[in-house]
Amino acid sequence: MDDQQESAAPRVARSVSNQPLISEEQEREHSGGTIPSRPVRRPAPRARRMSLSLTRVDAWSVAKVTFMLSIAAGLIQIVAAGLLWALLNVVGVFDQITQLVSTTGLDASGLDLANVFSLSTVLSAVTIFSIIEVVIFTVLITIVALLYNVVSSLVGGIHVTLGDD
Repeated sequence: MDDQQESAAPRVARSVSNQPLISEEQEREHSGGTIPSRPVRRPAPRARRMSLSLTRVDAWSVAKVTFMLSIAAGLIQIVAAGLLWALLNVVGVFDQITQLVSTTGLDASGLDLANVFSLSTVLSAVTIFSIIEVVIFTVLITIVALLYNVVSSLVGGIHVTLGDD
């Protein structure tokens, strides 16, 4: 109980010898003569709700974000194509398709899928496709952002209600 009273009382600066730097009388004069009481507990604040409108999107910001996300998607496609090719090669799918073509009576001597779909050919094709994809996605999504700005100026944008829980 004594600890609670000490923690409720204001802290007093003390010297190295553990003596207060100011006397109790000076402390009362400084604090107005009364000992401060505990603060009154206030009820917990209620959740606030704010109604906001998304009326404009910065086209340059959209272009930068779309460009970076498109590059990430392109890299994922290249890695996935390489892994898929390696898996198909290890399983022997290319050799089985070549054997299947030769058993049908077609001339399979000129057809070797392992050479036609070599790893370098597949990765080159996927890389070219990814570069084209990055350019197209960046341009299209930026155009969509600009169209959103035009439409939102006419209808007021998207209205969102946010709550503070």
